[in-house]
Amino acid sequence: MIRAKLWLRCAAMHDPVTPVQVRPAVVGWDAQRRDVQLTIERGFSGEELLLRMKGWVTTDVKKVIEVVRPVGRLRVLDERDLVVEFEREEDYATLARALADNFGDQANLERV
Repeated sequence: MIRAKLWLRCAAMHDPVTPVQVRPAVVGWDAQRRDVQLTIERGFSGEELLLRMKGWVTTDVKKVIEVVRPVGRLRVLDERDLVVEFEREEDYATLARALADNFGDQANLERV
C-alpha cells in the first residue's frame, strides 16, 4: 500500500495545507416534545474531510476528488491525517501528473 498526503494551496496565505481531523464530528438531536440526551460521534471519511476545505483552498475540491478517484482512495489515517492510498506505484505517478496538469502548483502529493 502506497500512501501520500494531499497538499492544496491555502486561499488566504498561499501556503501548502492539508486538512486534518482534530476531533470527530458530534451529532445530536432536538426533540419537539422532550429532551433527548443522545449524541453520535463520528469521524469524517476522506472525501468528507476534503469537501470541508471548500473556499479555504484555491482549487475546486470537488474536481480534486474527481481527479483522485480513478487511481486512489481518499482516507483519514489514524483518525487525523488525510491521505491518498494507492495499490501500485504507477497510480501514484499518474495522480501526481494529473494534479499538476489540472491544478498546476495548487495541488501536489507527498509520500508518507
